[in-house]
Amino acid sequence: MTVNLEVAEGVGTIRLDRPPMNALDVATQDRLKELAEEATRRDDVRAVVLYGGEKVFAAGADIKEMQTMDHTAMVLRSRTLQDSFTAVARIPKPVVAAVTGYALGGGCELALCADFRIAADNAKLGQPEILLGLIPGAGGTQRLARLIGPSKAKDLVFTGRMVKADEALSLGLVDRVVPAADVYTEAHAWAAKLAQGPALALRAAKESIDTGLETDIETGLAVERTWFAGLFATEDRARGMKSFVEEGPGKAKFS
Repeated sequence: MTVNLEVAEGVGTIRLDRPPMNALDVATQDRLKELAEEATRRDDVRAVVLYGGEKVFAAGADIKEMQTMDHTAMVLRSRTLQDSFTAVARIPKPVVAAVTGYALGGGCELALCADFRIAADNAKLGQPEILLGLIPGAGGTQRLARLIGPSKAKDLVFTGRMVKADEALSLGLVDRVVPAADVYTEAHAWAAKLAQGPALALRAAKESIDTGLETDIETGLAVERTWFAGLFATEDRARGMKSFVEEGPGKAKFS
């Protein structure tokens, strides 16, 4: 399989495994969607890490495969391509991308689907589609602009240039830069910590933030208050408040 799901300590690692560069061909895209949906369903997966291995996250789409596709073929495929990445973005659990080496084109777009990005100090990220006479087609024009702002996104998309880890950090494209050998360990530790949290509250927080970014503030506030009130029906809310009153903050153990 070109993508695998491994679960340990409540963390599901979605691992790209298509050497040498994890090129995202059609089969890999479809498998990615399948495993994102599996991670969404599974109760033993409480947080997710996206990982491409020690050397490379994903260097982009399979250009040789894409070159054989005409307009009609891409009209039929483009929605499915986006749906694969959206399935990752819609995982209702904390998701962290562990970015090593190249994260270009579709690889960068996949990292954008995570809630948090930890990059190796040798990582290089970018949206080079313009150099092929194209634009990003798996969410890059939308998620990148929402993450780093339209001007910075246009710089990367218009030029197709790669940015190194330090510039990616300053742009807000990644959230932390660590030595290459520590990327997966750091990402897994972050995810494992959140995996101990209240699952429904984390889901509510993620959905409220993401929905708010995609719509007007009144709609976002409506989603927030619906979730906020709904969480009063959960066991975790009762545990959290009881623990706070009796033991102080940060001591609750959630189910």
